Amino acid sequence: MTVNCNGTLLDLTQPKVMGVLNLTPDSFYDGGQHNHLDSASKQCEKMLEEGADFIDLGAYSSRPGADNVSENEEQNRLLPVLENLLKQFPEALFSIDTFRSQVAKEALDRGAHMINDISAGNLDAKMLATVGKYSVPYIAMHMQGTPQDMQNAPHYNDPFAEIAQFFSEKIQACYAAGINDVILDPGFGFGKSIQHNYHLLKRFEYLQQFNIPVLAGVSRKSMIYKTLDTTPEEALNGTTVLHTVALMKKAQLLRVHDVKEAKECVHLLAQLQ
Repeated sequence: MTVNCNGTLLDLTQPKVMGVLNLTPDSFYDGGQHNHLDSASKQCEKMLEEGADFIDLGAYSSRPGADNVSENEEQNRLLPVLENLLKQFPEALFSIDTFRSQVAKEALDRGAHMINDISAGNLDAKMLATVGKYSVPYIAMHMQGTPQDMQNAPHYNDPFAEIAQFFSEKIQACYAAGINDVILDPGFGFGKSIQHNYHLLKRFEYLQQFNIPVLAGVSRKSMIYKTLDTTPEEALNGTTVLHTVALMKKAQLLRVHDVKEAKECVHLLAQLQ
């Protein structure tokens, strides 16, 4: 299983790790820690040294109930940092976490390598066509609602069946738009209760039915820290447990805040094979 990223075919038979670099003041775990050029550069360097295969830059907080920010503000937070990191780390692969097609275009024009869209195109009708023009991989995530309202009593009759149907339709829309490399993300914590999240994780391996890569994004999320009655800051051990479960259920990509620990999960589980 491969994706073409920056002209290189990446083999995802060995799972890859995507390090999260939030450029926001209000993200649920590390908001405000890396939203300046120097701090973003240091964090990026740290994650690359720890073995990150991708760095995912986000300038719009998608935590539940987060404030909406303008497109201009998102670009002002993102683009200077992206330009700096591309110069400083020319061999690194940078993903852009945005649901706005114009932000995606500006980032791709500057040399970004992948788009990670929490709405899978549902919040911007131009997104799929925009990504299709650049021949870059596209992470399509499932979300019920918007970041502002997604946790207001999310409801499903059958979470896995409904999300699988969503992906079946979305994959075809991506291909029709010219996107050749699609990665699926079931969207843990995005319009889902804790019970919904564990329902999806229990059935995670069945997303392999689409024969395309699947991403698990559980790092330090509320499905961990609320279940354990703790905090995001104290949720690393729980995160490692669920990363292990996701990898055993065939995740090809982990999106994480703690690269070293995630890479250790990948390496240790590889020994079982």
